[in-house]
Amino acid sequence: MKMIHRAFVLAWSGAVLSAHAQSNVTLYGLVDVGFTYNQNSGGHQQFSQTGGAGAGSRVGFRGSEDLGAGLSSVFVLENGFSPANGKLSQGGALFGRQAYVGFSSTRYGALTFGHQYSTVYDIVSPLSSGAAWAATGAGYGTHAGDVDNVDSFNRLNNTIKYVSPTLRGFIFEGLYGLGGVAGDMTRNQVWTVSAAYANGPVKAAAGYVVANQPNFSFWGSKPSDSATANNFTSPILAGFATAHQQRIFTAGASYQVSALTLGAFYSRVQFADLGSTPVGGLTAAENAYRGSAVFNTYEVNARYQVTPSLFFATAYNLTRGGSLTDKSGATYQQINAGADYFLSKRTDIYADAILQRAAGVNSTGARATAAISNVTPSSTPNQIVGVLGLRTRF
Repeated sequence: MKMIHRAFVLAWSGAVLSAHAQSNVTLYGLVDVGFTYNQNSGGHQQFSQTGGAGAGSRVGFRGSEDLGAGLSSVFVLENGFSPANGKLSQGGALFGRQAYVGFSSTRYGALTFGHQYSTVYDIVSPLSSGAAWAATGAGYGTHAGDVDNVDSFNRLNNTIKYVSPTLRGFIFEGLYGLGGVAGDMTRNQVWTVSAAYANGPVKAAAGYVVANQPNFSFWGSKPSDSATANNFTSPILAGFATAHQQRIFTAGASYQVSALTLGAFYSRVQFADLGSTPVGGLTAAENAYRGSAVFNTYEVNARYQVTPSLFFATAYNLTRGGSLTDKSGATYQQINAGADYFLSKRTDIYADAILQRAAGVNSTGARATAAISNVTPSSTPNQIVGVLGLRTRF
């Protein structure tokens, strides 16, 4: 009996060890805190401590289990928070950054389900300064109003996502977000497709997003967002919340020459069929908008790796937005500049400055003022935001 018992214990232990050998769970995270200066916050200077300006602070769990034949089950649960005040980010969602489960195959790619990033953010956005280094966590360096979602302020709910394996430098991603409205499968649905190519010093990518009823499906995806009122918080696009559809095309490329990387980026955003989605809290003029509004953004950027631990970078972007109350629309010019120094493999200090100048008439029909993303807009056509921060990873 003792021998039988011992054999049973050894067999059970072997099974447990084998299971552990074929599966893993990783705890990871990032803590980022800094100081932000806003030269014109609604007419006043503002100096504040901010969390996650350089990169969003997070704690996450990532796991996989080997199912055999090159197939694994995978999951990610990623929380966002602000170390400046301890509050949850992403509108108070517990796992507001990412929450998904699915399968990954070495031969066929990955299929995942849940709360996920747009495919554009995965493989196109890294070619823009606002998603690569310019105060990416706070979104200060993104294009005007983050109108093209390059900074991925809007993550997507109820999604099915496919990521292909890399084949000769090419990769493809597709995503479909279910609207979940009874009797109308197309209402609040979102879909995105993107493709990228990398070969030595050359990188290029393009993507397309279509969001139905974007005020609720795309810009209203967080727990704190409204199910009836306007979720377009920036005056750059706030007047276009009644659009039936938001369509986004993005494309970017970069080329590395020794320590210097040069890049270019373009996006076209259309708010189509204005007036078709009822939204509370709009002015009579905004509710009367019909037709479409279009934004075009152009960016050039450069990054110089001085040493393995230090880089400097700069970018210029121009956004032209159509306003239905004035055919001249609005123009937003922005300069991003930054530097990053790594004290170790995990810890770095960074400094970024963002300057924006506005002209024309914005989406609400008012004179356009500078409105750097995710800070209080300026009372004048000009605005400067600077940030100095420290972050560490684990």
